[in-house]
Amino acid sequence: MDKNTTIAFILIGTILVFWLYLNSPEPPVNPPTTKSNRSLVKKDSSKINKEKEAIIKKKKSFNKEIVKSKKVTSYGKYFKYYDKKGENVTIENDLVKMVFSTRGGNIVRYYLKKFNNWYSVGAKKDENIEKTKVQLIDYKKGGSLNLSFISEDGKAINTGNLLFKVENGKTFYKISGNDSISVSFTYSEDKTHYIKKDYTFYGDKYNIKTSIKLGGMNDQISNNAYNLVWNNGINFVEYNSVDEANYSDASVYSGGEKTTIDASKVGEVEDKEFNGSINWVDIRNKYFVAIIIPKNPSSVDGAYLSGTRKTLPNNGVKETYSAQITVPFRNLDYEETSFDVYLGPVDYDILKNYNKDLQSIVDFGSFFGLKIIVRPIAEYILLPLFNFLHIFIPNYGWVIVIFSIIIKLALYPLTKQSFQSMKKMQLLQPKITELKEKFGDDKQKISKETMKLYSTYGVNPAGGCLPLVLQMPIFIALWGLFKSAIELRQQPFFGWITDLSSPDIIYTLSFKLPIIGISEISGLAILMGITTYFQQKMSVKDPNQKAIIYIMPVFLTLLFMSFPSGLNLYYFLFNVLSIGQQYIINHQHDGAELVPVKKNKKKSGGFMTKMMEAAEEKQKTQKKRKR
Repeated sequence: MDKNTTIAFILIGTILVFWLYLNSPEPPVNPPTTKSNRSLVKKDSSKINKEKEAIIKKKKSFNKEIVKSKKVTSYGKYFKYYDKKGENVTIENDLVKMVFSTRGGNIVRYYLKKFNNWYSVGAKKDENIEKTKVQLIDYKKGGSLNLSFISEDGKAINTGNLLFKVENGKTFYKISGNDSISVSFTYSEDKTHYIKKDYTFYGDKYNIKTSIKLGGMNDQISNNAYNLVWNNGINFVEYNSVDEANYSDASVYSGGEKTTIDASKVGEVEDKEFNGSINWVDIRNKYFVAIIIPKNPSSVDGAYLSGTRKTLPNNGVKETYSAQITVPFRNLDYEETSFDVYLGPVDYDILKNYNKDLQSIVDFGSFFGLKIIVRPIAEYILLPLFNFLHIFIPNYGWVIVIFSIIIKLALYPLTKQSFQSMKKMQLLQPKITELKEKFGDDKQKISKETMKLYSTYGVNPAGGCLPLVLQMPIFIALWGLFKSAIELRQQPFFGWITDLSSPDIIYTLSFKLPIIGISEISGLAILMGITTYFQQKMSVKDPNQKAIIYIMPVFLTLLFMSFPSGLNLYYFLFNVLSIGQQYIINHQHDGAELVPVKKNKKKSGGFMTKMMEAAEEKQKTQKKRKR
């Protein structure tokens, strides 16, 4: 990293600190209290707080009671516990093959036809779905999408353990295109007491219209509420479980804001309670997501998220999340609440088409507070360009090649200015060295004369780093795009690059390198490191910074070893193009001399003049203090 790049990072840090300061919340302003109202305020606030605490405590205990995994064999006098395996009902459309069970009337398997497992890359479309395709439900722990509530006799009921019946007795459905079907699962004690789940499926969509109908439950459900629960998260389906865990989380979207919980510590439970209307809740891994969307956000009364992180063999990691939406129960003879359930890829275009702000689930990455800048760049510029190129170029590897060239051309004016500024600084180095030899330890004099040199030859010392600062949000947005884009999942390029979403491993060590823990060697990371070395060698001319030429390429190579090959391919190509640009600029200036700029007397003073004046003022102040 050269001097200008170092200055760029310092400037970025300064901007971030300033941004955080501007956006820090103001302290609450409390109204003044008098002797006459102080005791009344204290009494009323104390009473209100106690009531709120009681409600929240009751709600939390209700939620936690529902999600307990304690083994139950009896559901009391109102509901009959069923401990046998239910009958399967299969629904298949153009995108999904899903299996429901009459035990619970919920989803127990969910195969995505367009997405292969990591161990079945390249499987053909007509191959065995159960063996080759991504399956998102952890059926060993039971199905997902259950109702849970406390019965009038104090039992924690989960409908996953009740036996439902299919309305028409049919066990297989297949639809396509614009077709749709409805399938009903009913649990009933008698004709007047029942729980009914109506599902509507579409031929070319991932979402399932879901209606929960309760008949005669007003004397059997207590607490004036029930929960729609998604238990046991969704399956991890990628080879690198650590990477998948880093992108896994659960969120609630309400009031135009998404709040996320992330179980980042092994063995600790991360949970959060939400009150009021809810637009949707989701549970995701790196590339796939389960979303529950109330038809009417105001018809629900909060949500509860919980998650845990645990270690797996061979240094693996898994995160499991549960989500539930609380629905008010009005104690009527008949009540119905409707939801949309989406279970499919984290695909920006698909999610955006639902017009529910689901696209906010797509993670483009962030850099401290720069998310507000980075996300619009990725969302409205880079991703549309990327998808547009794919319309004409089937292979995503070549899309990245063309994409790299376009981004380089778009940034050409900025990078050209940066390179030219650095070149001028290099040409000034002999003159600056002469000043240091001439004035010795007089730093004030050296600084003043150096500023005069800058002013004389029209060199801006910040000219090399400011363009880098302007480019930084674009680089971060590109980073986030290539790290999480489902479009690159299992997409080959050529040769050893068989999956642009995973590292391109060319050799696996029999041991892990100490400290950094790397055992797999990436070919593109090595190529990226080599090009970084040549780029540094061309740009760093200061003898005091020679070590950077060797340290930075090694550091970046090791860092990029575990990154997706699509991301490494982009940065490798960007380096190659930058080397070419640097070569052209360097040769355009070979043999050139620094030419003093003509001074315009009408100007009151520019950047260099102000810096010189500030240096002189500082020097005068120091002399006065010495006197």
